[in-house]
Amino acid sequence: MSPLAARALVFFTSAAVLVMEILATRLLAPYVGVTLETFTGIIGTVLAGISLGSWLGGRLADRHPAPRLLGPALIVGGVLVLLSPTIVAGIGPSVTGGGPVEIVALAALGFFAPALVLSTVTPIVAKVTLDDLAETGTVVGGLSATGTAGAIFGTFVTGFVLLATLPSRPIVFGVGAALVLAGTVLAVRVGRLTAPGVAGVTAVTLAGSALLGVVSGPCQFETAYFCARVTVDESRQSGRLLWLDTLRHSYVDLNDPSYLDFRYARLMADTVLTHSPEGPLDALYIGGGGFTLPRWLAAERPGSTNTVLELDPGLVDIAQDELGLDIAAIDVITIGDARLNILPTPEDHFELVVGDAFGGLSVPWHLTTEEFVTEIADRLTDDGLYVMNLIDYPPFRFAKAEAATLAEVFPEVLVLAPPDYLDGSEGGNVVLAAARFPFDTAQLERVMADRASSEIALTGAAAAAWIGDAPALTDEFAPVDQWISRP
Repeated sequence: MSPLAARALVFFTSAAVLVMEILATRLLAPYVGVTLETFTGIIGTVLAGISLGSWLGGRLADRHPAPRLLGPALIVGGVLVLLSPTIVAGIGPSVTGGGPVEIVALAALGFFAPALVLSTVTPIVAKVTLDDLAETGTVVGGLSATGTAGAIFGTFVTGFVLLATLPSRPIVFGVGAALVLAGTVLAVRVGRLTAPGVAGVTAVTLAGSALLGVVSGPCQFETAYFCARVTVDESRQSGRLLWLDTLRHSYVDLNDPSYLDFRYARLMADTVLTHSPEGPLDALYIGGGGFTLPRWLAAERPGSTNTVLELDPGLVDIAQDELGLDIAAIDVITIGDARLNILPTPEDHFELVVGDAFGGLSVPWHLTTEEFVTEIADRLTDDGLYVMNLIDYPPFRFAKAEAATLAEVFPEVLVLAPPDYLDGSEGGNVVLAAARFPFDTAQLERVMADRASSEIALTGAAAAAWIGDAPALTDEFAPVDQWISRP
C-alpha cells in the first residue's frame, strides 16, 4: 500500500467516525433530547469505541496478515454505520427519561460498535506501512496526524454543511455505502473476497440500506437543530401541536390566534395583560418556535410590533407551512443565536421581552445568566416587562437559581406556578417575570381565577423565601443542564 493510499484510508475512516458522532446527536434527540448530558454521553461513548478499537486493531495486526484485515474492517464498519439509525429508532421509543444512563445506553447500542470497528483501521494501516523500525515515529506520528485531520474534517463538514442541507439518513447512507465499497475493493485486491463474497456483501449492504427507509424515526421534519413533527389536536380540529425532539413545544389554533392551550402560555399572557401598559406593545421574543405568543399579542393588542430572535430557520419554515404563520404579520425575524442577535436591537425600546427558548428540557445556559439578563434589562423601557418560561422539577435548583439571577438585575421578581410545584411535590413549567415596578399580584390572581386557574403568584418576601440561598447564574458558572431535575 502506497503512503498516499494509507493516509487516505486513515483520513476517511477517522472522518467517518466523527460524522457519525455528530449525527448521533440528531438521531438520539427524539428519545433523550439535546442537552449537555446528551453531548457528553455521545462523546464519551464514541471515544470508548475509538480507544478499544485502536487497541484491538493493533492486536489483530500483530497476529494476522495486516493487508487482509483492512477490507473486512471497512465492510463491517460500513454495515454497522448503515444499521445505527435502525437500531436507535427500534430501541429509542422504549427509553424512558433522558438521564445519563439512558443516554449512554442508547449511544452505545447505536454508535459504539461502528466507532470500535472503524478505529481498528489506523493501527492496521500502521502495521502495513511500517517497513523500517527506524521510521516508527515518523510513520505512527504521520498517521496519527492524518487521522486527527480526518476527524476535524468530518466534524466541520457534518456540523456546518451536511446537517444544514440534508436529513440524517441520507448522510448515513452515503458514509456507510462508501465504507462498504472501499472495503470491498480492498478485499478483492488482496484476494480475500471472491464473486460470491461480493454478492453477499452487496446483499447485506442493500438490506441495511433498505432498513434505513423501512424503520423510520419519529421525525416528520429534520431541521438543523431539531427532529420536528406537527400533529392535529383531535379534540380541536383547528389545533396544531408542534413537537421538537421529545417535547410538546408549541400549540397553535389555525383559526383563533387568541387561543392559548398550554398552561404556561396562559400564565405568560395573564402576566402581560395585567402588568404591561395599555395599547400596542413593542415586543421582543427570545425564541420563536410555533410563534404562538407573537400571534396572540397581535390579536390581543392590535398594532403591536413583534421582533423574534429564532435560532433555527427550519422552524420558521414549519410555522409558515404547517402552522399557518403569516410571515408578514411578524415585523422582524432574525435568524441566529439570541445572545448575539440581541446586541443590535435598540436599548430602552421594548415594553415586553418574552423568553421561551429551549434545547431539550433546558433553556440554553447562555440565555440564563446575569450577563444576558442585563442585556434584556437594557432593552426594556422603564415600565417594560420580562417574562420567561422554564421547565424544572423538585427541588427546583435551576428554577430558583434563575429567579435569583433575575433578582440580581431587576428590583422586582414574580414566580408563577401551581401550589404543588411550590410545595415541592410536583414539577413542570414555571413562569418567571421581572420588572422595575411592583407586580400587582392581587389583580393577577383575580385574572387567573376568572379562568379557574389555581396558580400562585409569589413576589417580594414570598418569592425570596422560595428562592432561598440559590446562587445567581453567571457566564462563569451556569450548570443549567445538571441542575434541572427530571420527572
